[in-house]
This record gives sequence, C-alpha cells and structure tokens, in this order.
Amino acid sequence: MAERRPVKPADLIGFATAAGQEAREVAARRRMVNIRLTDEERRVCTDELAEQFAIGRLDEDELHRRVDLLNRAVTHGDLQPVFAGLPTPALYRPVPRKPGRWRWAAFAGAVWLAVPFVLAGLLLLVFGREIAAAIFGVPAVVWVAYAYRWASKPRRESGS
Repeated sequence: MAERRPVKPADLIGFATAAGQEAREVAARRRMVNIRLTDEERRVCTDELAEQFAIGRLDEDELHRRVDLLNRAVTHGDLQPVFAGLPTPALYRPVPRKPGRWRWAAFAGAVWLAVPFVLAGLLLLVFGREIAAAIFGVPAVVWVAYAYRWASKPRRESGS
C-alpha cells in the first residue's frame, strides 16, 4: 500500500498560484476570441509551434498541419485548434511587471522622512551626545538602507 504524504501549506499555495495563473490565461484568451490576428501574433504563434516541435511534442506532419491551420486563422478564436493539447502560447501569458517608478518614489519619501532624524543625530554628535546621536541617527540610516534595498529589488515572478 502506498504511503500518503501529508499535504503541506506550501503545496496548497503552489496549487492556488498555478490555478490563478491558468485562470488569468483563460480569461485573456476569452477576451481576445473575436479579435483579428496581426502578423506579429502569427509570427509568435509560429515560433511557439516550432518550439513545441523542437522539444518533441509534435512530429513533422502535425507541425505542418497546425501551421496550415495557423495561416488560415483569422481571429484569436481560430487558434484554439492550433494549440489543442499544447501549453498556452506566449500571447496569452501575462507580462511580468517590472518594479515601477512608484518604488523609487516611496524610497524618496523614506529618505525625506529620515533626513530630520539624521540631522538631529549629527547635531547631537557635534554637541558630544554620542548615545543620543546613535538613538536618532542609526535607525534613520538603517531605514534608508532598507528602503533602498526594497526599491531596487526586482519583483519575484509568479511560478518561479
């Protein structure tokens, strides 16, 4: 009898993430069903089919049949038989977002919040109050360093 492995919360989160990703791809396909294909989208689909052929999911006859279907396709809805049984083409995968300027704006705000504390720490240091200077200045510098690290860190991509 096979031993059952206990379900871990991380496994459930992974399943939920995968289901959410798949739902976003299905929704993107559904929104674009009646939209006509562009030449660039056809090229992307052709590259996708070539990749599936290269990794062995399609044989040569099947590749030619699907490329012919792709060349006759007019709308995105016509692509469904082209990619039947294959992974979702790159056209429908959401584009991962890069950290935007808002992170750097938040960093600038953190710096402006820390400036008075750093200046107070320097002023206290000048007047010989080292402990008070450390209490005011060090947390502000740490705050700015943490904010910089957060603003410059690339966002983690889904599914990785």
